[in-house]
Amino acid sequence: MTGTPGTPRRRGAARTEELLRVTLELAAEVGYAGLNIEAVARRAGVGKHTIYRRWPSMAALLLDALNLVWASDLNYRDTGDVRADLREQFLRSSLALTSPPIGPVYRAVIAEAQADPTLRAILHERFLVTVEQSTLDRITRAQRTGELVTDANLEFAAEVLCGTLYYRHLLTTRPIDESAIDGLLEMFMAAYGSNGKSR
Repeated sequence: MTGTPGTPRRRGAARTEELLRVTLELAAEVGYAGLNIEAVARRAGVGKHTIYRRWPSMAALLLDALNLVWASDLNYRDTGDVRADLREQFLRSSLALTSPPIGPVYRAVIAEAQADPTLRAILHERFLVTVEQSTLDRITRAQRTGELVTDANLEFAAEVLCGTLYYRHLLTTRPIDESAIDGLLEMFMAAYGSNGKSR
């Protein structure tokens, strides 16, 4: 009997998602320092080789697990109003950053990355680049449609937009609330909005 075309791929994707969810559950329980491939394999009921075939390290596995549950919060709407779309996405991201399971695990990863250059490189490659690029893509589209000034390099603006929220969350006791997001966007639109006017 032959299987339906594509079934092995779907099974592989389902197994991958299961491993990522198990990883995140375990990370929430024991923290990054308590994680290891063996513990994830035991919890998932698979051999270590199953995990190592997909991920070269515990850090890569955990960051993919974070991306699994955070993927929808990294995707911008495109309603034609860049300020509204940035605001909506930042509100979703701030909720994810400050709530389990992402919040505590992400804090732990950031802390470990300060003393682990390999983890820091993986964090940048697999997560921060994605965050910045999705923001850059959205504001670049707004630049092309005339919402933002045409002669500005927006790469630094995207970094500042994202970095401000992560700075607040990771290094201060100040909240990432609507007031903070609105203030950030007012500055952005004042600097980059067409005719220098915020919306």
